[in-house]
Amino acid sequence: MRIGIATALISAGAAMVVFAANSGVRFPGVDPTEIAPTADNTIVNRFIPGGRSPAHVPAAFVPRPTPLAVVDPGAELGLNFSGLNFFNERFDADGGNQFSVEPPDQGLCVGNGYVLEAVNTALAVYNASTGAQIGGFESLNQFFTGDHAILRSTPPVFGTFISDPKCIYDAGSGRFFMTILTIGLDPSTGAFVPPFTVRIATSKTSTPTVNPSDWYFTTIDVTNDGTNGTPTHPGCPCVGDQPLIGADANGFYITTNEFPFFTSGFNGAQIYALQKSALIAGAPPNIQRIEGAPISPNYGEGIPYSLQPAVSPSAADFATGSGGTEYLLGALEFGKRPFTLDNRIAVWALTNTSSLNSTPAITVSTKVIPSQVYGLPGSIVQQKGPTPLADAVKAHENLIDGGDDRMQAAVYAHGLLWGAGDTVVKTPTGSSQVGVTYYVVSPSVTGSAVDGTVVKQGYLSVNGNSVTRPSLAVTSAGKAVIGVSLVGPDYFPSAAYATLDDTLTTAPSTLQVVAAGTKPADGFSGYPAFGFSGVERWGDYGAASAVGNDVWIANEWIQGNVSFPPAIANWNTFVSKITP
Repeated sequence: MRIGIATALISAGAAMVVFAANSGVRFPGVDPTEIAPTADNTIVNRFIPGGRSPAHVPAAFVPRPTPLAVVDPGAELGLNFSGLNFFNERFDADGGNQFSVEPPDQGLCVGNGYVLEAVNTALAVYNASTGAQIGGFESLNQFFTGDHAILRSTPPVFGTFISDPKCIYDAGSGRFFMTILTIGLDPSTGAFVPPFTVRIATSKTSTPTVNPSDWYFTTIDVTNDGTNGTPTHPGCPCVGDQPLIGADANGFYITTNEFPFFTSGFNGAQIYALQKSALIAGAPPNIQRIEGAPISPNYGEGIPYSLQPAVSPSAADFATGSGGTEYLLGALEFGKRPFTLDNRIAVWALTNTSSLNSTPAITVSTKVIPSQVYGLPGSIVQQKGPTPLADAVKAHENLIDGGDDRMQAAVYAHGLLWGAGDTVVKTPTGSSQVGVTYYVVSPSVTGSAVDGTVVKQGYLSVNGNSVTRPSLAVTSAGKAVIGVSLVGPDYFPSAAYATLDDTLTTAPSTLQVVAAGTKPADGFSGYPAFGFSGVERWGDYGAASAVGNDVWIANEWIQGNVSFPPAIANWNTFVSKITP
């Protein structure tokens, strides 16, 4: 299981790919500071240690789901538009004082008539009725830290390294919350330096803007080396990779994957529970850190990782029992060959969350439950097409990174806990492909002990092609949309979706393509001339948000309107409103 921050810290697990002056670029047409400082892959891009539990599934049992028919959208599709793209992030935001970054790592949150979209280092706001952009393209450096990713002066000045944006609209408070991972950089050399933080932005009103003066900001130090009041964890200073977020009536929750930064190791998932009412008021919040190496309770086999806190579409959907409950979901496949499949997931519960409003005393419990089989996917073959950057660097067309099988989303709605992730699948024709696995869990808490049962589950796959990076949102009526990227020998990278319902016994039979790609992905993160190995970063994740009867999704695709030169990547994002 690869977990890591971006290929800025050349990784295949989370965040983004960036590229450093000292990384051995062999393409003279690109400035050495075009791509951000990087760290050696002994720091990130690590495999999480696997277990040898008999619950692991032999490779012969790779899922073989019935493929979906690929069709055009129906009447359920509403407003849809092309969102942020590589050119916006690199050249439009902050006057071009940005790095080239891929993949986008999308954040999407919708509420009160506004759509907020973030990618790794840029932000935009749109009108939810028309799709019109409100304000300009804001760099996330300017928004969160007030510096530039890189001031392109002579000599250049390096700013804070940022990655992994996430955002939610909290219907209970009518506020937008956004998070980002940050790492200090030496302004002269670009060398990484502590501290390592997660930063939280909370909108002051129900109207989100790209102006930081309209937001409150809170910083959590996740260095965890005993400095600045942090605990001392093994191998730290540590980076809190890929912060994941959720909320209930009382708290705002962040989980990270903790890696020692200057040495090898993995300390597992860490949970940070914050008082939501204080964040909304712009006051210092009560915080309970649920942490360790690893946190307890443990699985007894492998270290918990990528715990997805649940979001809910309305205040009425929050779990209020046991003093307030926040549910989380996690996958259990630990990626150590030959065990690359599993048939279990884990449901977690944080109970007594109302204590965050006084003296935090949250209790944590977890239960491993049976599920359908899922496992580590491979790389994806693209449809052949024009690749001007590949031609310029004398390379073959990239494969697409198929990601891993972590839990990519968790939603608690209509009394049920939904989750989704990527998995390897077999289809009737062709070799193994990437598909999506989804789960609907009925959770319960007795006292402070969590339990759960999978009441519905299934796969999304397309014959001979791949669907990947699921984004998931569910309405209060239990109607869901899973957004994906569709890519393979028959499809340029496209944005698509499937609809589901927690009351129906039948699985989806169709995949609707909302934005058909027109060219292959042609980005630097796959080419040997830039220090890579032919597999281009993708995702790393999509995003989704439910508002009333509507679900909004955002996924990566290739529109074909960005290319080399001058761009050394050509990704786009697409935003759609669906009424399932």
